[in-house]
Formats: sequence, C-alpha cells, structure tokens
Amino acid sequence: MADDLRSLFRIDGKRALIVGGYGGLGEIVTRVLVAHGAAVAVAGRSREKADALAAVLKTEGAEAIGARVDIADRQSAHALVDDVVQRLGGLDILVNLAGIDLEADADRFPENDWRQVLDVNLSGAFWLAQRAGEAMIAARTGGRIILFSSTRSVAGGRRGFAAYAASKGGLNALVKQLATEWAKHAITVNAVAPGFVPTELVQQTTMDEAFKQRMLARIPFGRFGTPTEMAGGVLFLAAPASSFVTGQIIFVDGGVTSSS
Repeated sequence: MADDLRSLFRIDGKRALIVGGYGGLGEIVTRVLVAHGAAVAVAGRSREKADALAAVLKTEGAEAIGARVDIADRQSAHALVDDVVQRLGGLDILVNLAGIDLEADADRFPENDWRQVLDVNLSGAFWLAQRAGEAMIAARTGGRIILFSSTRSVAGGRRGFAAYAASKGGLNALVKQLATEWAKHAITVNAVAPGFVPTELVQQTTMDEAFKQRMLARIPFGRFGTPTEMAGGVLFLAAPASSFVTGQIIFVDGGVTSSS
C-alpha cells in the first residue's frame, strides 16, 4: 500500500508528447513531467527550439527528442504523432499547449484572423488528439490527453476575444465529447484552464502597471499564478492520481471563474 501511495504522482516509463513544450509555460510542463519519470517528445513550430531543449534534457539524464509540427495542418499533426510513437516506442500522454490569440472588435473581426485562431486552437487540438487517441486505442494500454483551455472559455472579456473565446469554449466541449467516446478504452481526456500567468513574453508585451492592477483586482488570491502551478495541474491529470477523472476542465486561476 505504501508503495502505491508514493506512486500516485509518478509517471515512470510513460512516453509524453508536449506540443508547445519549449515555451515559457511549456518548458516548465516538460520539465515537471521529466522530473516525475516520463520520456518526452518536445514539439512546436520551431524544430530548432524543440531540439535545443531536448538536448539539454538529455544532458540532465532524461530521454528526450525534439520535433516540428504545424498543428493547424491535419497531415502535419498526424505525422508528428506517428513519428513520436515510432521514436519513443509508443505514446501514453499527450499535452497540447500550442495556441494563438488574435484580437479585434467583434464587429470588425477579420475573416482570416478568425479562421487562423480556430484552425490552431480548436481544429489543431483535435487533429493531435485524434491521432493520439487512435494510437492509444490501437496499443490497448489506455492513455492521457491533456489540452489547454482558458478562463476565457467561460467568460467574455472587454477586449476583442471573439475568436479566442469561441475556440476555447469549443475546446471545452471537445474535451467532454472525446472523454465520453474514449473512456471505454481507458483514455482520459481533460483540460487545464490557466488564469493569467505573467510569463516573460507576456510581461514584455502587455504588462504595464495599470493593466497589472486591473488583472490582480479580479483574482481572489490577490496574485498571479505561476507556470509551476499550471504544470502541477498537468502532472495531476497525467498521473495515476487522476485515473478516474475525465471530461473535466481544471481551472487553475486563483478563484477567478468561481467569483465572476
């Protein structure tokens, strides 16, 4: 029994694909999964960045590979999963952090921007999950699919989030549908929905003092979340501790959605 309790958050020997796994939040997610025993494939639009992080992880003793993908392209997304299955010998965990946000007033939202956001955030997530699910079903060993949603999936914003909110709201429904279909294969499908996380990139682009104070005022905790706290949600959903959790959107937001 003691050994079982100690293994609740261990994923030793599991093979994880992390798309967007080299960004400010993505690298922390990747490192948390590695720290708890996983072999990892780091993927994104930049093969150079993916390979660079994989090389660092290998020097630290991890099993890691890099790969490139354009998730908005179904063929590219499917090819990535096939490549990872071949190179790692299988796939147990898919984490997708890749996404974009293009903003404009709803009454003037450009068609191309709208399509691009939905192609990446919703269709891209589905293409990845579709192929990962197919591989997991064929392997008959179950699996974990973890997508990234947002607090914006359940609440509008005063900025021009029409496409982003629609894509993440659709993602929440997709999570529930895939979870329902694939439960019989012992595949769990869930999402982590972060609140505002001031990564280095975000701070460089949007974090003036007035904006910071407005955001803080909305958070019952009175502070921003950290990448490590978001990664903790991913680890829970990837680990044995959550083996009976599926179809859920886990809001890691300091109480924002509870109090809105």
